[in-house]
Amino acid sequence: MPDHAHESIDIAGDPATVMAVIADFGAYSQWAGPVKKTEVLEPGEDGRARKVRIDVELMGLSDSYVNEYTWDGDRKVSWTMLEGRSQKSQSGSYTLEPNGVGTRVVYDLTVEVAIPVPGLIRRRIQSKVVDAALKDLKKRVEG
Repeated sequence: MPDHAHESIDIAGDPATVMAVIADFGAYSQWAGPVKKTEVLEPGEDGRARKVRIDVELMGLSDSYVNEYTWDGDRKVSWTMLEGRSQKSQSGSYTLEPNGVGTRVVYDLTVEVAIPVPGLIRRRIQSKVVDAALKDLKKRVEG
C-alpha cells in the first residue's frame, strides 16, 4: 500500500530561483541530505532533466531509482519512478507559488516500497525524506 506525504515551506527566493535549485540535479549531493549521487540520463527539450538516476541513503538504507520528470515552467515539477530497487512506485511534485515573502513550496510524495517494512518505519522514513527535502532546499536557496 502506498504511503503519501504532503508538506510545505516558505522560502525567501522567487520561484525561478527556487526551481533553478530543484532542476540542478548535479548539485543534489552537495545539499540534499539523503542523496549520494545523481546522473541525468536524458535531458529534456527545455534543458531540464527528463530522466535521472538517483542514489540515496537514509537511516542505514540505500536505494537507487530512475525518475521521469515533467516541468511546468517555474510553477511545478512532477515525477514518476520508472525503475527502482526497493520501491514499487514513487510519484511526487514540487509546486511553487509566489507569496509575500518569496515562494511557498508544496511537496507531495507517494511511495510504495517493494520490500516488507513495518508501516510505522515506512511512514517515519517518508516523513524524514519530505522534511529533509524541504529544509535542505530552503537552506540551499537562502544560504
